[in-house]
Amino acid sequence: MIKGIIIVNNHGKPRLVKFYQNVESEALQQSVIRRVFQQVAARPDSFCNYLEGIVPEWGDHIKLIYRHYATLYFVFAVDQQESDLGILDLIQVFVEALDKCFENVCELDLIFHSDRVHYILDEIVMGGMVLETNIQGVLQSIKDQGKIHQDSLTRADAVESASSIQNRLGGTDSKATWQYNW
Repeated sequence: MIKGIIIVNNHGKPRLVKFYQNVESEALQQSVIRRVFQQVAARPDSFCNYLEGIVPEWGDHIKLIYRHYATLYFVFAVDQQESDLGILDLIQVFVEALDKCFENVCELDLIFHSDRVHYILDEIVMGGMVLETNIQGVLQSIKDQGKIHQDSLTRADAVESASSIQNRLGGTDSKATWQYNW
């Protein structure tokens, strides 16, 4: 099971943090993030991408599996039941999905579009369990969600335009005519 996912930049600033195992306080979360960053940043890129027993808050049998891309570290904290190579592949799928959605993803995309980044991650991992590893399936879900979002904005604009025209033509009805398409 995945205990947490942390994306930090080269200076240790968290860009995405998602804990699937309860970490009681914000101070404890900050401590975990700091400890994880210190451990992975201190390792040369020529070393393997696995560390064990670094986060005592989660127990002794937790592994950190990470990848370093440009200015970001993608770190997954997992228990012993997860495959190391499988998690490395999962990180690759996540990064490729981000890259396809943002066209050459960069750190600023994670900052300014955090809602989309969380949605992409939720298509891959939910509640600490891996849902999807096929990049085409992930991208199709993201495309479908974007289409639904765009359709709802188009309908809302149409309803707003109709209401505006009605008010200009002398309609004094002040009732809202909004429709929500859930």
